[in-house]
Amino acid sequence: MIATIDQDTTQSMKAGLEALRRDYKTLRTGKVNPAVLDNITIDYYGTETQLSKVATVLTPDATTITISPWEKNLLKDIEQAISGANIGVSPNNNGETITLFFPPMTVEQRHESAKSAKAMTDHAKVSIRNARKHANDIIKKAHKEKAITEDESKQRQDEIQKMTDKFNTKADEIFKAKESEILKV
Repeated sequence: MIATIDQDTTQSMKAGLEALRRDYKTLRTGKVNPAVLDNITIDYYGTETQLSKVATVLTPDATTITISPWEKNLLKDIEQAISGANIGVSPNNNGETITLFFPPMTVEQRHESAKSAKAMTDHAKVSIRNARKHANDIIKKAHKEKAITEDESKQRQDEIQKMTDKFNTKADEIFKAKESEILKV
């Protein structure tokens, strides 16, 4: 039972860090990243489909993204979806592809992006703490049902806390790296 608690808690905490990394991909840094389009979906024959599943998305340079739909009739839908997503640029449709020109980030935009990264990190830390709480609740319940002793309960809770501290430190390290990437001119 104890081994599965540790394993499940570790998995939950790792999932929190992976979600943080995915969230970071949607942030804009000095170089434009096609992941800013990851949350954009279009109606593809009645099904909400991610943009990357219906078009080729490329970054020819640090400030441009080109989108080449596999079916030309999707150009208008893609253009509307990008406009509605409010990613800070207007799509340019030339009849073949859609081009997004991202202006260089201002210092203010970089600081806003860093604040967003901090909020994402805090959200990941809440997820990690929730995994800790869940594990501790199971341990306390096992102690209450006399499945483990009080000493074992305290020892397991200490181990879970050490695991939580380790994952929170890792989240902070990931944030520091992302923050320096965002603020670097």
